[in-house]
Amino acid sequence: MKESVIYQEIKEEGRQEGAINLLLRLLNRRIGGISSELSANIQSLSLENLENLGEALLDFQSVEDLEQWLENERF
Repeated sequence: MKESVIYQEIKEEGRQEGAINLLLRLLNRRIGGISSELSANIQSLSLENLENLGEALLDFQSVEDLEQWLENERF
C-alpha cells in the first residue's frame, strides 16, 4: 500500500495542505492579515516553494515583502 502511486499522491497532498496552513498562520503573526488574493497565491505554490517561503518569511517586515517574494517566485 505504501508503495502505490495513489498513496504517495495523497501523502504529498497532506504535507502540502499542512505546510499551507502553517505558513498562513505564521504570516498572519509576522505581518498581519493577508488578502484572499495573496492567500490564493500561496495555496497554489509547490511544496518546494512553500518550504522556501517558510524560510523567507523570517525576514519579512511587511506585506510588501511577501508580495515581492511571490512576484520573484513566478519567474
